[in-house]
Amino acid sequence: MGSDESDGSTAETDETGAAGGVDYAARAADVLGFSRWWQIAAAAGMMAAVSPYQYVWSSIEQPLADSLDIALPALGAVFSFYVVFQSLSQFPAGKWRDSRGPGALTFLAALLAGGGYIGLAYATSLWQLYLLYSLGAVGVGIVYTVAVNTAVKWFPDRTGLTTGVGTMAFAAGSALVVPYVRANATVAAYSDVLRNIGIGILVVTLVGSFLLRDPPTDWLDRESDTDGDDSDDEGLAASIRGRNYSTREMLSTWQFWLLYAMFIAMASADLLVIANVVRFAENFGLAALIATLSATLLPVAAGVSRMILGEAIDRFSRKHVMAGSFLLAGLFRIGLVGAGEAGNGAVFVAFVLGAMFFSSPLYVFFPSLLADYFGAANSSGNYAVLYTAKVGGGVFSGTVAGYLVATLGWTPTFTLGGGLAVAAGLAVYVLRPPSGSGLETTEPAAAD
Repeated sequence: MGSDESDGSTAETDETGAAGGVDYAARAADVLGFSRWWQIAAAAGMMAAVSPYQYVWSSIEQPLADSLDIALPALGAVFSFYVVFQSLSQFPAGKWRDSRGPGALTFLAALLAGGGYIGLAYATSLWQLYLLYSLGAVGVGIVYTVAVNTAVKWFPDRTGLTTGVGTMAFAAGSALVVPYVRANATVAAYSDVLRNIGIGILVVTLVGSFLLRDPPTDWLDRESDTDGDDSDDEGLAASIRGRNYSTREMLSTWQFWLLYAMFIAMASADLLVIANVVRFAENFGLAALIATLSATLLPVAAGVSRMILGEAIDRFSRKHVMAGSFLLAGLFRIGLVGAGEAGNGAVFVAFVLGAMFFSSPLYVFFPSLLADYFGAANSSGNYAVLYTAKVGGGVFSGTVAGYLVATLGWTPTFTLGGGLAVAAGLAVYVLRPPSGSGLETTEPAAAD
C-alpha cells in the first residue's frame, strides 16, 4: 500500500495489552501499582461531571431568559463564549500538563467549573452569565484536554477505545441531568437546579484531581523488551513508532491545516444540533415530549458512538471509519430537516440520534489520528492547538446560526450543517502521514 493510502494507525494488540514486544499494561502497572484503567475511570468521571456546560445548555436557556428578561438571541452568545473559552484554554493547559503533570491543573479546573455553575444560580444580569459561563468553560477546557490525553499517554495501543470512553462520558454524562433540568425548567426552580449541578461538578472533579497522574518519560524504554531489534517496532502503535513533532513543526505541515478545516466543519455540524435541538423541534410544532426526548437521548447517542467507533478505529483503517462516519452524519442531518418538515416526531428523534451517533466521534477520531501523525510526546499541546478549531464551530452554531435562522430560516441552516459534514467526510481521503514522520510507507495493521 502506498503512502497516499496508509494512515499508519493501529497496532496489533493481545488481551494483555502487549504489542510489538512491549507489554503496555504491565509497564503501566509497574509505574502506578494498579491497572492503568483506573486512570481512564478517573478521567471519565471528570468528563461526565463537567458535561452539563455543553449538553444541558439548550434546556436551561429558556428559564434563564425568562428569569432575567433577556432575549434568546442574546443568550446564544453565551454558548459561543463557552466554546471559545473551552477551546482556547486547552493550549496553555495542554502545554502545562505535558511538562508538569495534571494534578494542580485539574484542581484549578474543579474550582472554575464547579464555581461557574453555582454562580449561575445567583446571576442577575447578562454580563454575569457571560462571565460565569466563560470561567466555567476554562475549567471544562482544562478537564477535557487532561482527560483526552490521559488516554493518549497511558494507552498508545488502544487510543481509539480509551479516548472514546472519556469523550463518551462527556457526552452521556448529561443523560441523567437533562430530565432533571427539564422537569424543573421554571423560573422558581432553576436556581436550586443550577446550584446542585455545580456542587456535583466541584466534588467529582476535585476527586479526579487527586487521582490522575502521568507516566514517566522512560516508561516505554523498549530496549529491555525488544533486545535492540528495530524490526519489532513494526508492530508498535503509530503514536510511539513515528517521529514526535513539536507544535511548531506540526504547524508547518499541510496535514495539520486540512485536519483543522475538517474539525471546524464537523464541530459546526455537531454543535448546531446540540445547541439548537429543542428550539428546532419547537419550530416545526413538534410536541414538547419530542423536544425533551431529543435533548435527553442526544448525549446518549453521542456517548455510545464514541466507544463503538473508537473501538472501530483501533481495529480497522482510521481513515475509512472516519470518512464513513462523517458522510453519514451529514446525511442524517439533511434527513432531520425532512422529518421536521413532515411533522413526524418519531422519525425526528431517530434522525437526531443518527446524526449525533456519527458526528460525535469527531472528538475520538481527531486526537487519535493526530497522535498517529505527530507522536504522543507532545499530544496535549498539539491536540489543544487543533481543538481551537472548535471555536469556529461554536461561533457557527451560536452567533452565525442565530443570524442565519433569522434571515433564512431553520431548514437552510440545518441543511448547511449537513453539507459541512459531508465535505469533511470527503476530505478524509486526501489525508496521509506527513513526509518525514517515519510512517509514510507503513500499512496499518488491524488490531485483534
